[in-house]
Amino acid sequence: MATLSPATGIDNAQSHQSGIQRYIQFFILLLAAGSIYPLIYLRQNFETTILETFKISSSELGTYYSMLGTIFLVTYLPSGWLADRVSPRLLLTFSMAVTGILGLWYASIPDKSALYWIFLGWGISSGLTFWAALLKGVKMLARPHEQGRFFGGLEGLRGLVEAILATAAVALFSYYVDGKGLSAAETLPSVIMLYVYNCFAVALLCFLFLGLKDDTAVETATKTNLLADLRLLMAVPELWLIAIIILCGYQLFWATYSFSAFLQEKYTMTASAAAFITVAKLWMRPIGGLGAGFLGDKIGRENILAITMTLSIVGLLALLFLPSTAHSLVLLLVVLLIGVMTYATRGLYWSILESSNIPTRLTGFAIGMISLIAYTPDIYLPKLNGYLADRYSGLAVYQMYFGFIAASGILGLLAIGLLKSRTKIRAAAQVPTTVAAE
Repeated sequence: MATLSPATGIDNAQSHQSGIQRYIQFFILLLAAGSIYPLIYLRQNFETTILETFKISSSELGTYYSMLGTIFLVTYLPSGWLADRVSPRLLLTFSMAVTGILGLWYASIPDKSALYWIFLGWGISSGLTFWAALLKGVKMLARPHEQGRFFGGLEGLRGLVEAILATAAVALFSYYVDGKGLSAAETLPSVIMLYVYNCFAVALLCFLFLGLKDDTAVETATKTNLLADLRLLMAVPELWLIAIIILCGYQLFWATYSFSAFLQEKYTMTASAAAFITVAKLWMRPIGGLGAGFLGDKIGRENILAITMTLSIVGLLALLFLPSTAHSLVLLLVVLLIGVMTYATRGLYWSILESSNIPTRLTGFAIGMISLIAYTPDIYLPKLNGYLADRYSGLAVYQMYFGFIAASGILGLLAIGLLKSRTKIRAAAQVPTTVAAE
């Protein structure tokens, strides 16, 4: 039987496979990650159009996304359980195909009552069968000294995929609306179908070429004491710190979903101009993710995380307090700064899992537990945004919303400091950073 690499929990044959094979599989993983969420979070660039096309309010749209976040919350632990037992190939193929099928329904512009079922299905296909499988797949492919660059590469290069898709979508939208004179509502189905076709293409790639092998799945299947595993993970302080760091970093990223509407509200930009700036922000993802990943591996992941989160907070506050007469170039630069820093944060925060004291056979389960805490903003931030929009008007909504997110980022900085301190103490005591599977 193949032996296990203590650092990664994968068999030696897997850990010593050719570089080209590893990178091909990594490329497929980042294609999947970059293709599934842009369809689900189409509001990032077309929120106003979605509201008009489906004849729903901002509060109703927030409810759908809050429901999506609730499904994610419920499925994170089962997602980790599945990732420790089912191959990434099958899970990711299923996820991409089902997401695309639901996208076909979405593109038909059904009655808004159907949106409930569409978002429900998306929650399952992009949460239960996708998330933990994706992250565990990346961790399997990356060697211990490569965790930062692989997770940073995942964030950065999937962002490149998203930016290419978004640029094509905005160009298609502008062509039909500005060039052909069609209404935004008439054009939205074509934009949706662009993403749907891409999901189907990636599903085929996953099925044909993705072949990650994890021998710890065999061991995990024979050790299925769920409560004992849960108690074991809950006793790891680093797990809780990582969850807090990701939660705070993810909230900073969530703020960017509202940039398009905010720029139109405060700075009286046109929908096209605001979309241009938010799409330009997407192009910062490869720079932020890849740059932070390589820097994190060289000078400390926690150090780079502290810098990127601090600058994200500063940029968000600057966007709030700039005068409404600010030049569009200044706004572009501030948004790009926030984009680079939030993407850098996202690119690094899962790589610090390597610094935790977590058994390798429970990697998927640990990812599920951390995600259960870290991605609760998917539930409460849409609700908070909708609540504020219903009770206040104008810029007050964004001042309170962005202000809350910026203030909570300080908690993330404190958690980074504690994690760094614990890592140093454990290293000084020469305690292994990863416990062998028991």
